[in-house]
Amino acid sequence: MSAATTRSRTPRTPDRLCVEAVELARAAAEEAAFPGVVGAHVSAVAEGDRVVTHFFESKEPGYRGWRWAVTVTRASRAKNVTLDETVLLPGDDALLAPEWVPWSERLRPGDMGPGDLLPTDAEDLRLEPGWSGEDTPPPNSVVSTEMAELVEAEDADVTDRAVVPVRGSITSVAEELGMRRARVLSRYGLHTAADRWDESFGAKTPMAQAAPASCVSCGFLVAVGGSLGQAFGVCANEFSPADGRLVSLSYGCGGHSEAAVMPAPLRPAPPVLDSMASDEFTLRPAADSGSVPDAAADLPAEDLGHS
Repeated sequence: MSAATTRSRTPRTPDRLCVEAVELARAAAEEAAFPGVVGAHVSAVAEGDRVVTHFFESKEPGYRGWRWAVTVTRASRAKNVTLDETVLLPGDDALLAPEWVPWSERLRPGDMGPGDLLPTDAEDLRLEPGWSGEDTPPPNSVVSTEMAELVEAEDADVTDRAVVPVRGSITSVAEELGMRRARVLSRYGLHTAADRWDESFGAKTPMAQAAPASCVSCGFLVAVGGSLGQAFGVCANEFSPADGRLVSLSYGCGGHSEAAVMPAPLRPAPPVLDSMASDEFTLRPAADSGSVPDAAADLPAEDLGHS
């Protein structure tokens, strides 16, 4: 082990004159800070030969745990201690601002508001080049450079290549099909979008786990075009929690069209015993029925104790 390595690992002994220059360091800290925010002396640390940093507490609001650091030094063989620098540094328990993160990494879904613009990188992995009509025509096109060179080599007669039918051109067909875009979703962009949508309205959500059936058999599902239509659709049930959202075909909820079909009520059979009708019973036999003597008819009516 070399002597230099030994000296570097040996703790430096603070210079005595620099350590004793506490009042000089405090005066420098109070000059740099607002009055009354420099607290008690905390420690003195040797930074090098005849270089010592004095630390003072900071009482400034909003800087909890920070310390005023004043570095003093002196020249070799000199007895006068001079000021090197004054700075406010965070301590071990200081309140610090979060680490700076670029806006492209801070942005989260739902952060954009009206009027906000979100530019996409030219190398965005979610996108890939599409066909906007400005690309080189395919080799078999009438406006292709390769086809023109072949015609000239064979000395053939062709019609004017500048006259291209507008109705049947590739540009008009692509525009009609919605394909005339500079960039389209790449396979990576499709997969990330599908994973994101499946996480919110997919088969693993609690709503889908308790659903009577999946959306693939629901009458409220609106089909979407493209490759995403094989796995997603739009919910059109106003009472569903996914109304107007893109849902996975394996998603489901209690508003399934077939689960809500109520059977028609059964018509009750006619009663065997009519309990709703009343039968008439006489309290006394008629006088001409012959069941009682005629003399009984002349007797006064017996009081039965009720009206």
